[in-house]
Amino acid sequence: MKKDSKDIWSPEEVAEGSQYDDLSDPRPQPEYEVILKQSVGTEDLFLGLNGKDPSSMCCEAMLVKIKLPETKATDVVLDVKEKFLDLRTPKYKLGLHLPHPTHSPGGKAQFFSEREELEVTLPMKRPMDFLIMQ
Repeated sequence: MKKDSKDIWSPEEVAEGSQYDDLSDPRPQPEYEVILKQSVGTEDLFLGLNGKDPSSMCCEAMLVKIKLPETKATDVVLDVKEKFLDLRTPKYKLGLHLPHPTHSPGGKAQFFSEREELEVTLPMKRPMDFLIMQ
């Protein structure tokens, strides 16, 4: 892409999701938690055969738990990009820059009405997969 001499930043330098930042929106950010997950079998736990360790490099998925009190599942608007999660409801907004790149088309979201919580599970894009999987 050709850089215009009047441009301050190149498109690569602008963080993904920055177009969602709206400082004039008064809705509060809901409480959330990001949990990294990995599939571990007995061969990993006791014998260490697959070479997995507890680091985030060996995690396969990211779970984002978002508490949404007084919210119905039909009110939730969710948009997930590779490195950004955008959630909007009538009472809350969340623009979350994800700690690791994800494969958003492979993700899933589930709303638990009894807990008033949304769980978003996203498979992670891991740059070292070709080494770990061998």
